[in-house]
Parts: sequence; C-alpha cells; structure tokens
Amino acid sequence: MSVPAQNASIVASIPAARVPRLSLAAARRVALAAQGFSSGSRPAGREPGLAAVTAAVRRLGLLQLDSVNVLCRAHYLPLYSRLGPYDTRLLDRIAAHGTGRVDRRLVEYWAHEASLIPVEHHRLFRWRMDERQRIWAGMRRVLTERRDLIEQTLELVRERGPIRARDTGHVRARARPGEMWNWHDGKVALEALFFTGAVGASRRINFERHYDLIERILAPEHLTDVPPREEAHRELTRIAAQALGVATIADLADYWRLPVRDLAPRVTELVRAGELLPVEVAGWDTPAYLWHAARRPRALAARALLSPFDSLIFFRPRTERLFGFHYRIEIYTPAPKRRYGYYVLPFLLDERLVARVDVKADRSAGVLQVRGAYAEAEADVPRVARELAAELELCAGWLGLDGGVVAAERGDLAGALRRALGSPRRARA
Repeated sequence: MSVPAQNASIVASIPAARVPRLSLAAARRVALAAQGFSSGSRPAGREPGLAAVTAAVRRLGLLQLDSVNVLCRAHYLPLYSRLGPYDTRLLDRIAAHGTGRVDRRLVEYWAHEASLIPVEHHRLFRWRMDERQRIWAGMRRVLTERRDLIEQTLELVRERGPIRARDTGHVRARARPGEMWNWHDGKVALEALFFTGAVGASRRINFERHYDLIERILAPEHLTDVPPREEAHRELTRIAAQALGVATIADLADYWRLPVRDLAPRVTELVRAGELLPVEVAGWDTPAYLWHAARRPRALAARALLSPFDSLIFFRPRTERLFGFHYRIEIYTPAPKRRYGYYVLPFLLDERLVARVDVKADRSAGVLQVRGAYAEAEADVPRVARELAAELELCAGWLGLDGGVVAAERGDLAGALRRALGSPRRARA
C-alpha cells in the first residue's frame, strides 16, 4: 500500500468538515516552533547553560552524528542554530565526548542514522537491535559466520573495556576503489556488537568511539522494562510528532528510519487517542497530522545557519514540501558537477529558507570562509545579505575564528554579502 493510501485509510472515517486546514505558512511556523525555533529563542547576552542544552536535545529527540568537520562536527551545529553561541563542552559533558567530566544524559545508537539520543530512549530501540536481518551485509556475515570473532571481541571488551577498534589487534586492509568505510574485522565485530546492543560508546575522544559493555555505560533502569516492538514504535512516533509539529506519515517514519508499514498503525492509534489530529496542509498532496499540543504561532522571527544533518531538514522531501527548497548535500559529488559547493548550509530567516552558503572553517588562518553565497528566488537580497553577514560573524566568533568572515565572489548573493561584511578580501578556492 502506498504512503498516501495509508494516510487516506486513517482519515477516511473522519468527517471532512472536522479536518482542519492549515496554510503552508502556518504549517511552516508549527514545524519551526516544534523544532525549537521561535522569536526570542536566542536571547542576547545570556549564554545557554546545561539545562538549556539538555532541554534542546530532548525537544529534538536526537542529534545526528557525522564525521565531516569542515565547519564543526555535525551534532554541535543544531544547538547553535537554536540557542545561539553556547559552550560545546556542555554537550560534550552530557554525551561523554572528550576526556573531561561526564554527566551522561545522552547515548549513541542508530536512531535516524548514527545519533545521540536521551539515555532513556535507548530501550526503545531493542527491536532494532534484535532484527539482525536488517543490518549491513558485512556485520550480518560476521554475526552469522564468525561467532568466534564476535565472542572473542566481546570477551576483550569485557576484560579491557573501554577499548578502541585499534585495540582489537586487527589490521585494516588496503582500501578498494569506491569503498567508503575500510573497516578491519575487529571494527566490524565491534560495530556488530554495538548494533545488537551488547556494547555501546563509552566515550568519543577525537571523535573515535571507545567501546564498552552497555551495562557499564547505562544505569540498570535504562536497560530493563524493555517495551514490546509495537509499544516502542508508538512512543517513537509520539517523539517524532512532537519534534516535527505537523508531519506526514513519511516524515514521521523517516525521523527514526522506521518502515512506513510499521508506523502507519501507530499513527492510527494516536489519532484515535486524540494525540494526533488529521489536518490538510495547503499544497500537500498527502494527508498530514498535527501534534495535539503543538504551538501555532501567528508569526515567527528566527535566524540560523542549518547543518545538512539538522532534523529540521534532514528528510529532503519534507524540506522541499515545507519550504519549497530543493537541497542536496554535495560532499560526494565530484567537484566539477557541484552546483553550490562542498559543504553548503541553508540559511533560515524568519519563516523561510532564503539562501545557502558554502562554508569552511579555515582554522590555520583563523577565518570562516564563505566560498559561495546564493539567494533563493524572491528573497529580499539587501536584508538577507545583512542578516546573513551578522549570523556568519556570530558563528565565526562562536567557533573561535578571530579573523572573522572572508567571502568569495561565487554566487548571486556574494556581492551583497561582501558589502554587508564590509570586507573586500577573497576566500581561497
């Protein structure tokens, strides 16, 4: 059954007159407010503390991890986008990253992709840990054909954990053309144990996982009372619905990478319980669902640079449907075929995505490079340039790039941005 058909079956019994209709602008405001963007969400002169950082992660339900460090690590930027400049050591502290103090409130698992999630949500993924037929072929092969390797690796973790992949003693083979991850057998075994929930990430130091037994990472209450599969899916649907505000079934399913066929019955249950309200959104050809307690602001003033892995935009069909913004990350696109650049961030201003910038933190020179800047159609270019310049300068300061922002000439917004920055300098290509 198609996604629209599944949506239609859910709302078929609801009289049409009772299904609210949202304008696209209203849906955008609901979505932005649900994701933590609102007027005054970044108060000037007040640095967010540990409580604000923790609350922001809990609101989103996850922070996606990624190894790309062109600007900063992917999980740092969504909180900056919502809270403004904050001390990233606070996130490190609750995520157990680095060598400093740990006040663990987050743990890693495969949620959307590799993600940080609140510790109490780890048990909601036990069904995924048990469904070994869905994991990658290499890990599945090790789990089924190399039980000796799995048992030896688990015993090594039990005796010496936390350990790194290099501590297994296995040697990585020469990379083959087109191979993204060149893992040795020890790393594959550790990742298989991580997927199945036997081990977890005790820490990350220099973004390298240190693996330990999961019972040495999480308190017992987070490992017991594991809900059945359907109950876990229902709770994950609730979390996604609150984080998205208004969403289609496909949007809700993608948040946790759940199969649509598994999530659709849970949506039906939440509709019947009054937690999800069927709505029609102008311009959408698929029914949507409004979280019953979602804020519905009449106006919203926000300003933010968005990571490619931000939960507001990581499901690209929703980004296009909600904002009319076609977005693809071009990291893996050969340079001559890139349209906008290597690491391009959408720019949110008020309630719209109005521009995109190709950025790089040049740490050796101490500057934030803008390699290209592009305005969306119908954007108020002078205002967008002023606000983008201010946001880039704020971001440079947050990243400790004391040399400020250096803008190149590429893109139809570049000239106005350079004037707004008041700098004639050019970024290196």
